[in-house]
Amino acid sequence: MDFLLPAEIMEERKRFEDFLRERLAPHVAGWYRERMVPRSFFQELGKEGWLAFDQGKEGPVEQPVLKQSVLMEELARISPGVAVAVLVQISLGTKGLTLFGSEAQKKAHLESAILGNTLICLGNTEPTAGSDVANISLNAEKVDGGWVLNGTKGYVTNGNISDIAIITAVTGPRAERSRRMSMFLVDLSSKGISRKKLNKQVWIPSDLTRLQFKDVFVPDENLLGEHGRGLQQVLEIFTNSRVTISALALGTAVGAFELGVDHARKREVFGRKIADYQAKSFEIADFYSRIEAARLVLWKTCWNKDRGGDFRLDSSMAKYLTVEIAREVGMWAADLFGAASVIFEHPIHKFPMDAWAASLGEGTQDIQKLIIFREVMKRLS
Repeated sequence: MDFLLPAEIMEERKRFEDFLRERLAPHVAGWYRERMVPRSFFQELGKEGWLAFDQGKEGPVEQPVLKQSVLMEELARISPGVAVAVLVQISLGTKGLTLFGSEAQKKAHLESAILGNTLICLGNTEPTAGSDVANISLNAEKVDGGWVLNGTKGYVTNGNISDIAIITAVTGPRAERSRRMSMFLVDLSSKGISRKKLNKQVWIPSDLTRLQFKDVFVPDENLLGEHGRGLQQVLEIFTNSRVTISALALGTAVGAFELGVDHARKREVFGRKIADYQAKSFEIADFYSRIEAARLVLWKTCWNKDRGGDFRLDSSMAKYLTVEIAREVGMWAADLFGAASVIFEHPIHKFPMDAWAASLGEGTQDIQKLIIFREVMKRLS
């Protein structure tokens, strides 16, 4: 078993690091103040082939998830908030389109999306439906030629800047729980849609938006996947995106760790560098080891997925472990900086908050433990 990254991914990571140093790092503070990731950044990523697809002879070809995860870690080291905006585009938006879109839907939207020209978000969460994915209430009523949507999606990342949304809706209110939902591609410029940008304090500068649907007509050809299979489809999307959000959480841990260690090596307390105290040196050793262990679980997940294996258990373990270490390292690094860490503009401030946010996306820690338990029981039965 070879634990080295392929040379192509190593080269791409170096090129991506150079790009981020030039095109993200100098601008991210301004984006934080504006609380917005500019569309031009997605277009730059798309131009360089960093929105998860390559152009093949017969059309777009999805890149290995190992490559996507390595690049996502690098992006999250600098800004988890920018990273989650990119994650939504590649792991929720275009992923949903590639998994369940018709040839006509892919032809209409995929190439533009992977170039960053068309932004796609996903809306499922509602006040009554978070971890309980199936408990949505946004309704789709069948009419001649399509469907009419009414209801609200509560917390949609990239909802303010996206052109299209993948929306789950109840199409069979009297059907059994597993057959009551369907999924739609919705043009967010449609009549009857209103957006409200929410004042969140995590994953800045990405936006979090409430989408309100009032008598919104969606044509039949915009049904995404199979009628009545919306629950299974959205869960499959989340299982896939759980891999890249694990990479995001890992990058959050690494970014906080590097800032903390750098500070510990420079700052003197009571006549000694912080890192020279045994307690702190042992903490550094412990966190480094656990970050490396979490990375290996993530890479195993990527390897399993890229070879076509069942990665459901692996992805939940990766998410659980990367979030745990990100939360602990984020708080540890903030403690090292003391009072400075509470200042919004300070580089360390975002990491504990963004690590907390990572625990919520694609299923909370309790949801991951539930999935892990169920998968383990299957294997032991």
